[in-house]
Amino acid sequence: MISKTFEIRDRNTFIPALCIRIQSNDERDNYLFKRAGYGDIQHILIHLQNNNATYDPYCWDNHTMQFAHQYIHENFEELTTGQVIDVEYLQGLTKEPKTSESLRNQSV
Repeated sequence: MISKTFEIRDRNTFIPALCIRIQSNDERDNYLFKRAGYGDIQHILIHLQNNNATYDPYCWDNHTMQFAHQYIHENFEELTTGQVIDVEYLQGLTKEPKTSESLRNQSV
């Protein structure tokens, strides 16, 4: 299993999230995942402020989380932990991606 954190951003939105890729080198783990209904490679996304979690991008009750979850699922290998997932930018609604709020909070 591999986990990465993400800063999900949208218009006036900041969501800290944790994504866990549930695929193991241990067949006992993979057996349990499959028995629970997960496919071969799935990602559980956890909204760290309200503790909601799901492996199904379409179970989220808002567009931001649905889009971000699907994007993370499709690009997990290329993404780095702590990365900003800017939904507006990825949809072509803004010309430049947002920067991490953590960069603004670091002392110089």
